[in-house]
Amino acid sequence: MNGAYAALLWSAKNMPRTRDDEATEHTPLNEGANSVPERQADSSNLLQLIEMRWLAVAGQFLTILIVRYALDIELPVVEMITLLGVLATFNIVSWWRSGLALPVSNGELFVGLLVDVAVLTGQLYYSGGSANPFIYLYLLQVVLGSVLLRPRYTWAIVAATSLCFVGLTQWHQPLALATTEGHLPSTDYVGGLLICFLLNASLLVIFIGRIGRNLRRRDARLADLRQRAAEEEHIVRIGLLASGAAHELGTPLATLSVILGDWARMTPFAAEPELREELEQMQVQVARCKAIVTGILLSAGETRGDHPEATTLHVFLDELTSEWCQTRPVKDFQFDRKGLPDVPIISDTALRQMVDNILDNALEAGPQGRVSLIARCEDDTLILRVLDEGPGFSAYMLQRFGKPYESSKGRPGGGLGLFLSTNVARTLGGSIQAHNRSGGGAEVIITLPLSTLMPSE
Repeated sequence: MNGAYAALLWSAKNMPRTRDDEATEHTPLNEGANSVPERQADSSNLLQLIEMRWLAVAGQFLTILIVRYALDIELPVVEMITLLGVLATFNIVSWWRSGLALPVSNGELFVGLLVDVAVLTGQLYYSGGSANPFIYLYLLQVVLGSVLLRPRYTWAIVAATSLCFVGLTQWHQPLALATTEGHLPSTDYVGGLLICFLLNASLLVIFIGRIGRNLRRRDARLADLRQRAAEEEHIVRIGLLASGAAHELGTPLATLSVILGDWARMTPFAAEPELREELEQMQVQVARCKAIVTGILLSAGETRGDHPEATTLHVFLDELTSEWCQTRPVKDFQFDRKGLPDVPIISDTALRQMVDNILDNALEAGPQGRVSLIARCEDDTLILRVLDEGPGFSAYMLQRFGKPYESSKGRPGGGLGLFLSTNVARTLGGSIQAHNRSGGGAEVIITLPLSTLMPSE
């Protein structure tokens, strides 16, 4: 794993966090995985109700004017306009409330719908009661409640609208509509029914669709948070195994280092340049293994680890690529940072080992040992492109890229390097993506916001 687990734990504790991390801080797992997306959905739905309420105010005002002055039907205009003023005032307060940093509760949405029901009941009281064709607008409130509210609040809306309907059959001011011969409804009543149907249908299609998208986004975010929680739990289990393995590997590595040192001083090996070169390579690799084990123990708390160090982007990338080339069997490595700004950043183990893991995978994928690293900056975002000349990723691997134990190398336990690197990038607010190049080979793109790498004020 090249020590990536240790770096990831260190990074999670010390590197800047994203807004999502801050939103769920000090929150139990189940609560954090459910309350944050629900609050975001409730806030979005509150804005939808505010927009719908403005349409209701405008529609009711226009309807009152048409009925009173175009159809010449007597209405208590002053009282009905006053009710519209109350509804508009409540909507202004709701709009101000939506701008606050406080979460919107399901109870607040319930109260908002109750206010809508109350104002609609008042308007119907002054315009014929249950004989008014617009009484079927109650159904819109019930549908909205069934989509937005929890079951107990939904049934409360059903009860409230039902009581209002029954009450309007007994108490209301009659509406003087023209009558037709026989028992057929008047033209005005049929026209009102048609308009009410069109309003209900249009508002349901428009706003229920929007609210449904909000809820789908909430569900998708819930699924993502649950997946992240499962992956973080998996990382903890890997950490326990890695810490134990580090203890176990310390002694044999130290023994190998001593034996190789003794061999290097023996006459048969010292007299043969080829053997001496191979011994030096073995000593370098043993030293690298010891450094990886030491890094795991440092980040696991066995020894006090080093603090992150301030550097610049150019120096960080130059040192990283130079060290990587010296410790890997690279035949052809191309590094391009043309036009990259040399901004100050904070260098740490997690960042270095994340890039090392991606470069290692590219080196193992290409049979010719050729790897390219291109560094660019776009819109205050660092973009690192790692290219290889291997066979590329299969469709299955591209779909499962960054998931644990998903590897094309066929080794047991493979795929952890990319999994841990993906989590490091996500901790830093970035991402890692992969795709196959049209000319052959694969490309892995690391995207990191510069704001999370640069030192804070």
